Amino acid sequence: MARYVLRRLALLFPTLLGIITINFFIVQFAPGGPVDQMIATLTGQDADATNRIAGARTGAPTESALVETRFAGAQGLDPELIAAIEKQFGFDQPIHLRYLKMIGDYLTFDLGNSYYQDRPVVDLIIERLPVSISLGLWSMLIIYAISIPLGVAKAVRDGTRFDAWTSGLIFVGYAVPGFLFAVFLIVLFAGGSYLDLFPLKGLTSSNFETLSPAGKVADYFWHLALPVTALTIGGFATLTMLTKNSFLDEIAKQYVLTARAMGLNERRVLYGHVFRNAMLIVIAGFPAALVGILFTGALLIEVMFSLDGLGLLGFEAVLRRDYPIMFGTLFCFTFVGLAMTLIGDIVYTLVDPRIDFERREA
Repeated sequence: MARYVLRRLALLFPTLLGIITINFFIVQFAPGGPVDQMIATLTGQDADATNRIAGARTGAPTESALVETRFAGAQGLDPELIAAIEKQFGFDQPIHLRYLKMIGDYLTFDLGNSYYQDRPVVDLIIERLPVSISLGLWSMLIIYAISIPLGVAKAVRDGTRFDAWTSGLIFVGYAVPGFLFAVFLIVLFAGGSYLDLFPLKGLTSSNFETLSPAGKVADYFWHLALPVTALTIGGFATLTMLTKNSFLDEIAKQYVLTARAMGLNERRVLYGHVFRNAMLIVIAGFPAALVGILFTGALLIEVMFSLDGLGLLGFEAVLRRDYPIMFGTLFCFTFVGLAMTLIGDIVYTLVDPRIDFERREA
């Protein structure tokens, strides 16, 4: 196992470098960069209009096309001012020098400064991380707490009315996106059109610091109630069906028939023998599922509930073309995702010692 982990660690950084490189060059040739947006702002033009001009040409826009677009939208601006704007954002250097500088900075975990917030990207990520962790961790705990017992119950009662009714509810939960359910919760419980029981934005109240310790805990969960519920509804369906199918697959195996033939009661057979084997794939998938909730599933939820997490930070950076934040969050997401995938493999071997990745690779 140690050799397998070392090989995976050796592949982690080339994979990370490849992902960052591909995204860097794709973004560089996309229209409507920070220089274009700044010029559009100074000339009173809509940034989308600048994008449409640059994107009107067929194919990917070239450097010369973007320069033409810049100056077409900057009529009346001093060329020295335009040069100063390009220097401010680092676009006075050739693309390969900008790429090499970024990679060199990332090797020392220097993710640069935000174009518009004038703060280190690392500080912004650390500041927003608790919000994303709160959403992801509590959602995953609730999803697992619901999905595993429900999946086991459906497997034990396979083909019954209980299985049919719960399957209908699960399919509805699977079909309805989490953000759409969030709209329903806001309209119904957050002062939209009916009740006003929960706050619409933020993770804490404005008077959070003056509350007692018990009051702070209550206020924290009061703000989390709706966004966590929206994430849970959108995430428990897949895990429930995975648990059920894994349980049914184990029940059909020979060792279960042998245990029953030996006179063991059904509860001991199911929870003493079947449960551990059936839960292998579910438990091992927890790290990857947590990453999915943290960095992708919570994006729209953070936007809708105005939660200052990593998802909202990345979303705002894309809208404003704040490249340091875009690449910084991508770097962190990719690094954590690759690391959690490796942790998932390690957890798999700890739960089931029969699994040997080194032998499989050989």
